[in-house]
Amino acid sequence: SAGAGGPPARAKGGRRAAVVRSATQDELKRLVGYKAVDDYVKSGTVIGLGTGSTAAYAVERVGQKLKSGELKDIIAIPTSIRTKEQAESLGIPLATLDTHSDLDVAIDGADEVDPQLNLVKGGGGAHFREKIVELRAKKFIVIVDESKLCDGLGPGFPIPVEIVPFCHEHTMREIAKLPALAGCKPVLRLGNIANNKPDGDKPAVTDNGNYIVDLEFKTPIKDPVAAGQQLKSTVGVVDHGLFTGMTTVCIVAGKDGIYVKNP
Repeated sequence: SAGAGGPPARAKGGRRAAVVRSATQDELKRLVGYKAVDDYVKSGTVIGLGTGSTAAYAVERVGQKLKSGELKDIIAIPTSIRTKEQAESLGIPLATLDTHSDLDVAIDGADEVDPQLNLVKGGGGAHFREKIVELRAKKFIVIVDESKLCDGLGPGFPIPVEIVPFCHEHTMREIAKLPALAGCKPVLRLGNIANNKPDGDKPAVTDNGNYIVDLEFKTPIKDPVAAGQQLKSTVGVVDHGLFTGMTTVCIVAGKDGIYVKNP
């Protein structure tokens, strides 16, 4: 697998290449998670900790650097119960927005990233807490592997929308009527909240006690900003997984190494 400086080894032959790729995907996530902390987290700051398999490596790195003494006086705001538990296990001091409303930096992954660095988030079901925290950060650092880059949001990853359980079928019908979301198919998330696969028969429940609807698209959303505004103004919607105009930089792990994209 790749060292911190070089690209992952290339394999000859399709089948072997696929094996090498899957073996290095975690390594790529680790590299971008560590780089985000190394480049953007300084002592004496308030930081937002994201949720998901890539963000977990950033949390791990903060824990390592606090333990070694390289970082001091950090206060972290977690974006999910999962992240809170991981951070506590690493001895990272935690707070909430109630006491610390202004963050120096937040670091998180994404499920899709378009050329303008608009994001789809919420595959792990934590997008409301991620958004309320990450909107408060002076810098929002997005960390992904190259597979998350797309030409337009929608077809590659369903858009998660957190809705209240009360009359949820009605709310789903209202969402499907929104002009900026024309052609979407709303699917209630079932089973485990942390993925959008139907792996149970009961509605998945968020950390906030709500349901998630995953909006499936066949063609890219023409105007992600309008789509977000229309969702947000729908009664019954708590928040949605479109993060538009928020990204400061996106650190990407590609097959030839790490590179940084600016909006």
